[in-house]
Amino acid sequence: MLQVNSEIFKAYDIRGIYGQDFDNELAYLLGLAFVELRKSDPDYQAGKKLQIAVGMDMRLSSPALQENLLRGLTSAGADAINIGLVSTPTFYFAVANYNYDGGIMISASHNPKEWNGFKLVRSKGVPISGDTGINFLRAKIIENHFLISETPGNIIANNEVLSAETLMIKNRTDFTKIKKFKIVIDTANGMGVEYIKEIFSLFPCEIIPLNFELDGSFPAHEADPLKEENLEQLKKQVIAQKADLGISTDGDGDRIFFIDNLGKTISPALLRGLLAKIFLKEKPGAKIGYDVRPGKITEDLIKENGGIPVLTKVGHSLIKEQMLKENIYFAGESSGHFYLNAPTGCFEYPSIMILNLLTLFSESEQSVADFIKPYDKYFFSGEINRTVANAEIVFNEILEKYSDGIITKLDGVSVNYSNFWFNVRASNTEPKMRLNLEATSKEIMEEKRDEVLALMN
Repeated sequence: MLQVNSEIFKAYDIRGIYGQDFDNELAYLLGLAFVELRKSDPDYQAGKKLQIAVGMDMRLSSPALQENLLRGLTSAGADAINIGLVSTPTFYFAVANYNYDGGIMISASHNPKEWNGFKLVRSKGVPISGDTGINFLRAKIIENHFLISETPGNIIANNEVLSAETLMIKNRTDFTKIKKFKIVIDTANGMGVEYIKEIFSLFPCEIIPLNFELDGSFPAHEADPLKEENLEQLKKQVIAQKADLGISTDGDGDRIFFIDNLGKTISPALLRGLLAKIFLKEKPGAKIGYDVRPGKITEDLIKENGGIPVLTKVGHSLIKEQMLKENIYFAGESSGHFYLNAPTGCFEYPSIMILNLLTLFSESEQSVADFIKPYDKYFFSGEINRTVANAEIVFNEILEKYSDGIITKLDGVSVNYSNFWFNVRASNTEPKMRLNLEATSKEIMEEKRDEVLALMN
């Protein structure tokens, strides 16, 4: 067994370079440890045989990891429910819909092909983060003292998950309100293609597919639409095909990005605000969450539509935990995650988000670019990373220099003034700090961006 790099146990999931940071044996040990975790939880009924769902993405190392994970879960006495190749949102849906006792998704999301990892949930798809279980798993795996069950569990296949998820989405969507758009869709050879094909088979849109073949080597480009270079192929095709818009998904399909008809990325902050508007019609006066990275248009639209804006930390596990704790109905993250606190569970529902946005765009005779133009009123720096020797010193300098601003310390340091606002936070995985700054003019944005960067440098 390759010695496990303890750094792969992160705040939101377990993730590292396969064959360098961990190997197949980790998956086996994780299965054993996960059963111990669930049996130690207060909701566990003594003597119950646990049912744990296992899904995987299309990465080249996923089948071997799946085989060993299934072996670990069953050796610990649990029944392992093999749901096969699925997107991460479909995996979450499976755990919640079939009332499984938890689940493990084998995926490294948008990371390069050499990576792999695991996303973990309890029953109902409730996320497991560092403090709520990942640290426990790390300790157990490093200790490596497990008792094998005298009565091993079974491996049970469930191949109906995507069909069940599609039926749920079909029952809550009025497809007659969606125009026959011409849409270029790039799934980056990732798992998003699975639900994309399903939902677009339900109504007449003209789809121009890009990179729809599942391929864990990512031959076209990285499956990370947050990087603009990974959207270039999509943007060019939107313009060349004279399409109404473009859609991009990431490696495991839990993030979505939209491109307008002029080939320009629509900011996740704006998409989040537009979705908030939609969900506030469903649930007037609801709490709507958004992460600390600037995107003031979100807050504007929440307030304009009678919602209660709630600031969240960054990270899918932390946001979903906060949504459940504070009864937040919808939340969006600057990285393209969009969450709904629905009867079927609190997690990402990209299919619902795509259909809701298409319905909204269908209400106007304008092009998508013209529709969103009035909302494009702030100037964003983009996320800027800097390597730092001591994050605490930088935070203290920021707090001193901007002491007359409105300061929040929910996740890093956020500072608000009337004409600019920013967040600086430390990376969970690297010796880096991340700056996101927004302002009411390009000139102010550039001036203040450089001012904060000088402190970080």
